[in-house]
Amino acid sequence: MAAWTIPSPSKSSSFWSSSSSSLSAPCSLSHKSVSFNEPRSRFSASNTFKCDLPQPLNYRNGNGKPTIPILNERTLPNFLEKARMEANVNRNGADLKVFSGTANPALSQEIAQYMGLDLGKINIRRFADGEIYVQLQESVRGCDVYLVQPTCPSANENLMELLIMVDACRRASAKNITAVIPYFGYARADRKTQGRESIAAKLVANLITEAGASRVLACDLHSGQSMGYFDISVDHVYCQPVILDYLASKEICSDDLVVVSPDVGGVARARAFAKKLSDAPLAIVDKRRQGLNVAEVMNLIGDVKGKVAVMVDDMIDTAGTIAKGAALLHQEGAREVYACCTHAVFSPLAIERLSSGLFQEVIITNTLPVAEKNSFPQLRVLSVANLLGETIWRVHDDCSVSSIFQ
Repeated sequence: MAAWTIPSPSKSSSFWSSSSSSLSAPCSLSHKSVSFNEPRSRFSASNTFKCDLPQPLNYRNGNGKPTIPILNERTLPNFLEKARMEANVNRNGADLKVFSGTANPALSQEIAQYMGLDLGKINIRRFADGEIYVQLQESVRGCDVYLVQPTCPSANENLMELLIMVDACRRASAKNITAVIPYFGYARADRKTQGRESIAAKLVANLITEAGASRVLACDLHSGQSMGYFDISVDHVYCQPVILDYLASKEICSDDLVVVSPDVGGVARARAFAKKLSDAPLAIVDKRRQGLNVAEVMNLIGDVKGKVAVMVDDMIDTAGTIAKGAALLHQEGAREVYACCTHAVFSPLAIERLSSGLFQEVIITNTLPVAEKNSFPQLRVLSVANLLGETIWRVHDDCSVSSIFQ
């Protein structure tokens, strides 16, 4: 029997000092390369797009590999700082417990660090036949419990682990059980596109509800209608401000910027993103799917000639869609192409396509863990831990969540 125990984060960890020292690191955008150590001299500040967000951290370590930045409470982005000042949040963690599954323990620890709490003690084991055993190692009676577990690959195993964690909390008399699902698997199976198909997103929603969860907190669902599949409350967290925070440091000339949707279904997402970037123009890649995980780009709607194209999507799986879209943008005369997404699923072939030179940078978040073998020079990983931690505090104290994004 293999045992896996979640450790509690150390409040004296050295990352506090390292992240403070990396604040306000200058960034510049270059046609041929990106430098994180040179002054911004290419564009004048009077003709650049602006976001009401602070300077980002240095996203590379001494080895040149991408790192996950962590902001402490004194360096919150403006959209979080303003929301916290306006709301009266008690932040009394006496009856609040945060537990982590095995899918993304690093993100769970960052959330706990931000909240000033220790992760709850939990023992998760795998039997030889693959069965999962969960035991809470501290009392949760009458507590508000938050279980952090994305249903990332392998999706079925991590989903089952989440269900068993919820059941353990319910049988331990937890007052409220919130499933914090940074990445909601099966979200793409949200409708029937042809006869005799299942709607797996609804099935998974039913499983989580029947297991005993009283609330779900999810990041950037594939489609908003997925919230309606749950018969319990759902808080939808938008990670867009975290990516905007990073892009704001680039100081790209507003006249050179265009936001691109890689498919027709993502137009609403791309339009909202473009509006935040000084109401940048929008372009759309028209594609026709030949089969599962296979896409063919057909046409481009909009003008990208001589512009910096920012492709926006909720996830990158095999990267077939976004890579073919980027190739089309270069053919149409785009000067540089950036790829932005919340969920980096990174199935086989994705890394090869993303690191092929089509993209200036590939900007993702840490809703899913990124294996070191999947690292490549253009990759930038941003942390959503503070955003999730703030949302948990607000849900716990019955404060507004939507005000964070206003």
